[in-house]
Amino acid sequence: MFRLRSVGTVLAVLVGLAVVPGTVSAAPSLLSQGKPATASSTEGGGTPASAAVDGDPGTRWSSAWSDPQWLRVDLGATSTVTRVELDWESAHATSFQIQVSDNGDSWTPIRSVTGGTGGRQGFDVTGTGRYVRVHSTQRANGYGISLWEFRVYGEQGSDPQPGTGVRVTGSQGNWQLTVDGQPWVVKGLTWGPPAADAARYMPELKSMGVNTVRIWGTDASTRPLLDAAAANGLRVINGFWLQPGGGPGSGGCVNYVTDGAYKADMLGQIRQWVTTYKDHPGVLMWNVGNESILGLQNCYSGAELENQRVAYAKYINEAAQAIHAIDTNHPVTNTDAWTGAWVYLKAHTPDLDLYSVNSYGNVCKVRQDWIDGGYTKPYILTEAGPAGEWEVPNDANGVPAEPTDVQKRDGYTQAWNCIIGHRGVSFGGTLFHYGTEYDFGAVWFNLTPAGKKRLSFYAVQRAFGGATPANTPPVITSMTLPQTIAAGAQLNIDVAASDPNGDAIAWSAAFNSKYIDNSGGLANAPVQVNGNRLTVTAPDRLGVWKVYVLAEDGRGNIGIETKSVRVVAPQPSGVNVAQGKPTTASSYQQVGDGAPYPPSNAVDGNQGSRWATDWADPQWLRVDLGAVTTFQHVQLVWEGAFGRAYEIQVSDDGNNWRSVYGTTTGNGGVDSIDVTATGRYVRLHATQRGTGWGYSLFELGVYRR
Repeated sequence: MFRLRSVGTVLAVLVGLAVVPGTVSAAPSLLSQGKPATASSTEGGGTPASAAVDGDPGTRWSSAWSDPQWLRVDLGATSTVTRVELDWESAHATSFQIQVSDNGDSWTPIRSVTGGTGGRQGFDVTGTGRYVRVHSTQRANGYGISLWEFRVYGEQGSDPQPGTGVRVTGSQGNWQLTVDGQPWVVKGLTWGPPAADAARYMPELKSMGVNTVRIWGTDASTRPLLDAAAANGLRVINGFWLQPGGGPGSGGCVNYVTDGAYKADMLGQIRQWVTTYKDHPGVLMWNVGNESILGLQNCYSGAELENQRVAYAKYINEAAQAIHAIDTNHPVTNTDAWTGAWVYLKAHTPDLDLYSVNSYGNVCKVRQDWIDGGYTKPYILTEAGPAGEWEVPNDANGVPAEPTDVQKRDGYTQAWNCIIGHRGVSFGGTLFHYGTEYDFGAVWFNLTPAGKKRLSFYAVQRAFGGATPANTPPVITSMTLPQTIAAGAQLNIDVAASDPNGDAIAWSAAFNSKYIDNSGGLANAPVQVNGNRLTVTAPDRLGVWKVYVLAEDGRGNIGIETKSVRVVAPQPSGVNVAQGKPTTASSYQQVGDGAPYPPSNAVDGNQGSRWATDWADPQWLRVDLGAVTTFQHVQLVWEGAFGRAYEIQVSDDGNNWRSVYGTTTGNGGVDSIDVTATGRYVRLHATQRGTGWGYSLFELGVYRR
């Protein structure tokens, strides 16, 4: 219709510019391409609103099969609109308006069309607005309406004015996140304390230079956190948890291909809380899902894993569309644990405004991954920090070697420098983690374990441009201890530390059994301090323990170092007359992980093998010494499933037994029993288990001295 004449006019203008500079205006710019687009509805996940402004003539937006329908593009700032072009698919509108708006709510028509014939249509218009919408009131056929491309031309306005919400503005490689018209670099931390306590902690975050906190779930309990954040000038990345969130081994194993009920329920919850909080001044953006694309590998494999990942990515797009339909003032993102997840988002989740990723040891590789992947959306880091347990080499005891306090401090600084180094693409990040927890994970990552500030806290404060600290923590520069220690023995730990402010250092110690029973807790250990040497009593239970030393300055600061030690059974004096001798038992575990666990394992001299029983009382283990023998010591080396009540019995014929020792207060670990007795057969007769499992014994030693 007017397209050829319009192109000719533009060419004439360009020629005029070349001959007589300054005598005519420049050609209008294409304002809409790549900008956030929303719609009244979509026919399916493959035809999102964003497809109409992606510059690709082979992708399209299509609506539900009803009237009215609309497609809206956010130009990012109030702009002068001079031309609109529509490339219709066969399902076109016969009656529609082109409308503009400053706020996305009140609309002004700048062109009305009736009797539309579809195809390619172009209109020279005059209007001003941040949002431009095609609003259809009549379809040409029984389908919906569908656009290959919706192009808006004109002159880009200045940055949006205060009060216009949170926006992703700019174009490929030159994006910016704005809050009420002002640039916003996410200087954030992930949030650990209860939301109800947020008012207590937010001033400290503000003093650190933090402007954003990230949470993983949003519900009725979130409001105090949003209130406290807004009161201190901070914003919140509000998360929605989806299975199997948290990476491999976490959450459940929902089927994203078939489980419509789960998806509908979660979408309902997302809509509920977005509606509840969309106008709250504490909201920065919505984050749907956490590490689920990676985590699905714990639930599926092969072709089915691929199907699930695609279905999940499409579902995230449904969530993004639902959020955009409710809230036009806050972006939507999705977090995963590796940049490989972005491949699925790029292909199946076009309605996201930006991507997110959790990355620790590889945080400085994210930029290159983004470049190599050819991505067309900006990103933030939603978790980052020093290398994690899964990224460091093992120590001499075969467990991950935790970085030192100094290495962690430097890790946060390096991570932040890499995050902000990708200018125009990375919007910043929320480092991990601000919390008061005090356990294995908290010592590895928390900036404030048990409410005490460590070197990492102040490193983040410096990176974010926060207040200059008046006092900083003790710095532990070395920690050495033996690789192995006998159960219950005295463990000497040599440390070197200094306090930058000259404060006196108070020392304490703790143990953790994560690599024995997956416990996260830290058990305090009484410590004797003699100069630079700390002495504690080794645990009684065998296995690799984490040993923590803690240096406090009395001013709320703490230095923490940790290394591993392998606790082994003490070697009794004398000869083990039971080793390698014939054994029988009341029962033994014959199936299950690592089974069988026969009674012979308890006398093989190998503390890595064990005898394990049925889960019932009583149980017994008998060893035949081969001849009547006098002995003076018995050693029981228990696995976690120990005996609470048991007797040591002897017999000359294997039928008539006499008790030579008994207890009802056994606590596992290593039981060293001095007892003088004589017999050919020695039996452990257990009558009460210490756990809900059976009995499990690494070694039964009978010693003649």
